[in-house]
Amino acid sequence: VQLQASGGGLVQAGGSLRLSCATSGLTFSRASLGWFRQAPGKEREFVATIRWNSGSTYYAGYADSVEGRSTISRDNAKNTVYLQMNKLKPEDTALYYCASTARRYSGGSYYYDADRYDYWGQGTQVTVSS
Repeated sequence: VQLQASGGGLVQAGGSLRLSCATSGLTFSRASLGWFRQAPGKEREFVATIRWNSGSTYYAGYADSVEGRSTISRDNAKNTVYLQMNKLKPEDTALYYCASTARRYSGGSYYYDADRYDYWGQGTQVTVSS
């Protein structure tokens, strides 16, 4: 299984970025995907998840810090998950990671926990200037 994150960069506060995470080796349509980030000197934190429920039903969840400004989506035909981030703030500056799991948990909040994921990408840097 491989995950390749891209799309990071330097952007001014208030700007937008779309992160992509291309995957291979997964049964993608049944995988749950998450985005996490880690700023220097801080612990890795949850950003967003899009989890598989059943059939073609997926549910999204967001950290409070990004809800309303970010949208997670997936393209099963391309085996890719995206994170659209708008109204970026300097505090969004971090290394962003995508992660995947084929496990199924009984509640959506389990997918907010980095330890629930089995595979990780290498990260893409997002820097927001003030």
